Amino acid sequence: MPELLVARFHGHARRLFWCALVLIAVAGAAAYFYNNVPAPFENWMVLAAAALVILVAVVWPFLVWLTRGYTITTRRVIARSGLFRRQSAELPHARGYAIAVRRGPIQRMWGAGTIILNSGLDVPLRLVNVPSVALVQETLADQIEVGQILAHRDEQAASGAMATEPTEFPGSQPNA
Repeated sequence: MPELLVARFHGHARRLFWCALVLIAVAGAAAYFYNNVPAPFENWMVLAAAALVILVAVVWPFLVWLTRGYTITTRRVIARSGLFRRQSAELPHARGYAIAVRRGPIQRMWGAGTIILNSGLDVPLRLVNVPSVALVQETLADQIEVGQILAHRDEQAASGAMATEPTEFPGSQPNA
């Protein structure tokens, strides 16, 4: 069975609220101060300061948010992050893991939360600020169950233990 995409998402976009607010404020302030300074040289300083603030307070947080993404497939969970140095962490469903959800008051208000996946072997995988956290948690639980069933089936098929006839157990009545 091929690996299929179940979900792909980024952290909750509420983190970009302040970026949007700063963008609006800087655009308004730059428009107000552009021709209200005494010399034309200061006009370029106003634009340069506005560009610097937008770069640091709007573009950089947006790029950080955009490059941190999560993917759930039928076989594994993948967490990727990093703007210049990409990091990736994977956790197969067949291995099985515990799912813990943490939600602060603001996260509850927005329907988001942090999902912690702990396999017991590696460092827990944290999915931070997941939107619709209850739906993602339910999807992960379903994928673990299906992944373990498929892994067990593949293991039986590989060992040749797949029975074609029903097996009779001691003390059971044969079907007549």
